[in-house]
Amino acid sequence: MKKLEVIYPDAVEHTKQKVHHDIIQFLKTKEELPDFHEYLMTRKQYVEQIWINVWVNKANNGTPRYEKKQYLEQRGFEVDGVDKKTINKLFRQEIKGYHPFQIEDWLIQIFSYQETWHELYIQARELYKQELEKQAFEKEKQKLIEEMDDVQKILSNHFSQIYIHIRKKIADKLKLDFQTNLKYQHMDPWRIEERLIPEGSFQPLDYETMGDFFQELTGKIVFDHDQQEYEYEYYFDDYQKYIFDQVYKTAIETVKRQLKNDVFNKYDNKIVDSTLSVMISDESMELCDEIIPLIYDERVSDLLKLADIPFEEQKHEQIWLEDIRLREQRKAEAKAELQRKKEEERRIINEIFAVEYNPSPRKQVRYILHIGETNTGKTYHALQKMMNAESGIYLAPLRLLALEVYDYLNASGVPCSLKTGEEEKIQMGARHISCTVEMFHEKDPYQVVVIDEAQMISDKDRGFSWYKAITKAQAEEVHIIASRNTKDMLVQLLGDVDVEIHEYKRDIPLKVENKEFKLKSVKKGDALICFSRKRVLETASRLQNSGHTVSMIYGSMPPETRKKQVERFNKGEAKIIVATDAIGMGLNLPIQRIVFLENQKFDGTSRRLLKSQEVKQIAGRAGRKGIYDIGKVAFTESIESMKRLLQEDDEPLQTFTIAPTNQIFERFQKYYRDLGMFFDLWDKFKSPKGTKKASLTEEKELYKIIRGSELEARLSIIDLYGLLHLPFSTREPELIKQWKNTVEAIVEKRALPKPKIKKRTLEDLELTYKAIGLHLLFLYRLDERTQSIYWERVREEISDLVHEKLQTEVKTMKKRCRTCNKVLPWDHRFQICESCYRQKYVNDYRYY
Repeated sequence: MKKLEVIYPDAVEHTKQKVHHDIIQFLKTKEELPDFHEYLMTRKQYVEQIWINVWVNKANNGTPRYEKKQYLEQRGFEVDGVDKKTINKLFRQEIKGYHPFQIEDWLIQIFSYQETWHELYIQARELYKQELEKQAFEKEKQKLIEEMDDVQKILSNHFSQIYIHIRKKIADKLKLDFQTNLKYQHMDPWRIEERLIPEGSFQPLDYETMGDFFQELTGKIVFDHDQQEYEYEYYFDDYQKYIFDQVYKTAIETVKRQLKNDVFNKYDNKIVDSTLSVMISDESMELCDEIIPLIYDERVSDLLKLADIPFEEQKHEQIWLEDIRLREQRKAEAKAELQRKKEEERRIINEIFAVEYNPSPRKQVRYILHIGETNTGKTYHALQKMMNAESGIYLAPLRLLALEVYDYLNASGVPCSLKTGEEEKIQMGARHISCTVEMFHEKDPYQVVVIDEAQMISDKDRGFSWYKAITKAQAEEVHIIASRNTKDMLVQLLGDVDVEIHEYKRDIPLKVENKEFKLKSVKKGDALICFSRKRVLETASRLQNSGHTVSMIYGSMPPETRKKQVERFNKGEAKIIVATDAIGMGLNLPIQRIVFLENQKFDGTSRRLLKSQEVKQIAGRAGRKGIYDIGKVAFTESIESMKRLLQEDDEPLQTFTIAPTNQIFERFQKYYRDLGMFFDLWDKFKSPKGTKKASLTEEKELYKIIRGSELEARLSIIDLYGLLHLPFSTREPELIKQWKNTVEAIVEKRALPKPKIKKRTLEDLELTYKAIGLHLLFLYRLDERTQSIYWERVREEISDLVHEKLQTEVKTMKKRCRTCNKVLPWDHRFQICESCYRQKYVNDYRYY
């Protein structure tokens, strides 16, 4: 019972203290000294109960449960299985008899001596006298408080006079601070381990209001009671304390002046001072809540002038009222000027932007909508119309699709040129052209225009290209190919022009397999879908090492390489294809079964479940008329929920995307020459109903690199925006550096820097391909045809090397932890190993 042995002496000492207090209470009211034995007889039972209460409570609260059970067992109790409440009850009862403190013996031993008892009596009477004096003091204070019930009214009525006094005090302090204190560089106040760096003396013109000055640091280190840490002090905190002290003193002086002297004469000065201290302290806090905001808005220049004027209440009140009048006048003028600027800005924004986005499709154009699911022949029928026309243009969402149509038309005997952001192939005498949608120019006339994947009109970054092509095309016929959920929005956009709608349905049914897919059950004609390049390569490697022939498709793959990979699958050289969702847009492949290896994708912000339209777009690639008369779809998990996504009705698109045009920039240049201002106005421009603005995120990020530089100064706004708008991967730091170096060369009229050629790894080759593509964008822009031909040939060689690497390097790939690069089993479900998971997530969880 070690704990009881520790608790016991503490309980004894506590009991002695309580008994001593009881003796004082007994003696203090006695006019004459009572006999010690009188106390003992009167209070014996009570003081014995003191010991029992103190001991039982301390023993019960301080003894662990297992010791309680041991104690009870020693006293014959059976405690196994007994609940905590019963254990405590039994223990409290039994512990009373544990070594009782002989309190009567202790009292006799200590207090039975007449001298000791008398000293205690004198002490008790003195304490009692002090209590009576305190009660009388408080009673007098209460009477005075009742007579001073109009203190709050006095302070309220004299607020102006109080403020004038405080204003003068603040002015004097401000002048002294400006003359004697140093200004320090701004720093986070909690970084007290770093020394403040002086910047010289304060300059009054640097601060308009006291609120501006209050953001400076005093140089002192103070304790922040809210944050419970030391930090550098702001002048706001320094002045807040000073204002309270001055308000407190001024308020006391004001009350004393206003109350009649006969009120105070009736009371002792101590009572008056104590009463005023309590009453004024609370009132001062409320006054400060009113005064500090007023000081915060005071102009620094006004206060510095005031510091030089000797205080005279009436004169300072006149100065204050005049300063208020001038301040309100300035505020009104500033507000009016701000309102004028806002109205002018709204007018300018409306003139620059709003007129551009009133859709006005050409009434003489015949619009044909090809609406339907993936793989229903929409694009085929539209292309037949274009091929039979005297001239035509096909607008694709991807360079690969533009290349596919280019090859298809030329192979069908229709001469066709190719134009994308990264390459041009001009066929002599061709009156048809296949290009990416961004290459569309509204001034070029054609007999037939074909716009593919028009549901992309709602894409936040690229959608405006579809909007422009649909509404600005000069043609006899415009064929628009889109998913079913785009139909109503397109009809509304086109308005009352001639619109013909062709709706398509799948001839080949889709069947969802009821069994979860396992990689070992892969077979010829399967397309395995995952949502990252890394996962595509890992899956392809695993299949190749299992004896399968595999083609691969992912977003960053060079289009020529992608074309060869597709050809391998079409010719049967590869039995299986592993791809990202890039397969869902336009590629026609002999696929029997689409297999979703993942049900989630990273959308640039976070991983999320696939949307219904995404599942349909990809799954629709299953089946090929005349080859596979049933398209199959398989999932690795959550079959029922994914099946519901596949069967859901499409949610109609409600908005399309708008973006800046050359006409907008021409209007903008009437008012401004700063592209930063353009981005600000674009953000403020409220897009018309049914539209959303392009984010221009990549353009803004590139602009930050050259803002305020000579490059910006020497380029026209339209040319500068054109360079910012070049279609290349801004996620690659090396490409951003290449872009900046090339822009510098153009401005300085130097030869363009050559792109770096790296061939060691697959990643090197893919980056090199992108670098050459960026270089070609500049060459096309500068109309450098000879150099363009050379670099197109180099890029084709790089594409061939990528194709070769895919056949060799991929086979030796291993699945690795993305954090520590440790080799993982192929069937490991996650992208990181167990140890990295525990370190990153489990350990961090302890801190929540």
